[in-house]
Amino acid sequence: MPPSLFVRHKSKAGRKEMILKDIWKDIKAVQERDPAARSALEVLLLYQGIHALIWHRIAHWFYVHHMFFVARLISQIARFFTLIEIHPGAQLGHGILIDHGCGVVIGETAVVGDNCTIYQGVTLGGVGTAKGKRHPTLGNNVTVGSGAKILGSFEVGDNCAVAANAVLLRPLEENTTAVGIPARPVKKDGVALPKKQKMIIGEDDRRLMKEIEGLRQEIESLRREVEELRAAGNVKKDE
Repeated sequence: MPPSLFVRHKSKAGRKEMILKDIWKDIKAVQERDPAARSALEVLLLYQGIHALIWHRIAHWFYVHHMFFVARLISQIARFFTLIEIHPGAQLGHGILIDHGCGVVIGETAVVGDNCTIYQGVTLGGVGTAKGKRHPTLGNNVTVGSGAKILGSFEVGDNCAVAANAVLLRPLEENTTAVGIPARPVKKDGVALPKKQKMIIGEDDRRLMKEIEGLRQEIESLRREVEELRAAGNVKKDE
């Protein structure tokens, strides 16, 4: 993960400067990756994903200064206006695109790297109620499709993609694409991974299985006859 996610400027002026730089990088990311964006001013004024990130960066500033109530208040106001919920404790890199954004939830101990793209309905959530790190960590250049859920404390490597509506419950190596519920890797370094072969039962297989079942029933019938003969005393036990 990039050090910038964990180390910020120590001075208040430095932190404020960093916030402004991050906001500008977020705006440029939208311009570069959203073909519908026409200008930086349009993105700043009309894109709820940018609004959510601006509110979050302010809330996070209060959070790291241990003003937790104010931080959470700001995040709740942001959720009301943007329909995007980002806990003030979450650590976000720069150049992040939250596209459309409605229903996005990012938990307290989540970490999102630089230049990530997150679509509507995504959850970066935790499992269980234990304290400490319980949300996922996304590397740089990660794309999370709409409706996808990434749940638990593990890492998703750089340049990964999680498909729409996937539910990811385990780590991903870098340059991996994952799909499904639960999500599994289907592509690595741009190359499709081999699929698990499904057993196909043909007509010959069905006929063989039917014959085997007939033999099983015949053996069972013979066993019962032998037991009846033994009970009648006509067959000795060791025969």
